[in-house]
Amino acid sequence: MSTTDPDSLMVALRDEILTGALEPGTPLREVALAERFGVSRTPVREALTRLAGLGLLERQGRTLCVATPDPERILGTYNVRIVLEGEAAAEAATNRQFGDLVKLEGLVRRDRALESPSDAERLTTNLEFHAAIWDAAHNPVLVDLLNRLALHLTHAPHSTLSVGDRWERSLDEHEALVAAIDARDEGLARQLASDHMRAARELRIRLLRGLGG
Repeated sequence: MSTTDPDSLMVALRDEILTGALEPGTPLREVALAERFGVSRTPVREALTRLAGLGLLERQGRTLCVATPDPERILGTYNVRIVLEGEAAAEAATNRQFGDLVKLEGLVRRDRALESPSDAERLTTNLEFHAAIWDAAHNPVLVDLLNRLALHLTHAPHSTLSVGDRWERSLDEHEALVAAIDARDEGLARQLASDHMRAARELRIRLLRGLGG
């Protein structure tokens, strides 16, 4: 992928932040990034401005650094996502096409076949599955809102999917959700998706308390 324009630079740096390659507190300096990507400072400056607008960067003095996750913001995001994920699943059950089902079932099979996935792999594949649910809803406004919210959770320290047997249970929940969407059971799809996010929120609360203690 070319990284000579602001959009591509933003995506490349965003992915490094979300996967933990750039840890919270890491300074992002225009000159160093321009040299790294072989571009002028102008597209770098624009990319950093966009990342700051997404809440992924914060200013420390005169330097933009990778933001430190805010526990209150993380939990607030979960509360909103519980509602919106339920709505997306319900709309997917109503509006899904055959191609949507093929994609969702393929993602579940892929994730079950992973052997000892890393924290970053679990986070990435999980987000891909959820994004496929959103797409199956065929509601662009809902997709936009959920994409924005997902950034705040993927930036949280460590994925809840690496806690105990959460990865295995999450895959079971994904499979049940796909079955409900296949059956066009709007009510069940809404309930399963909301419960799925509630379980993640409870694990996140435990993680945050552990980090704080």
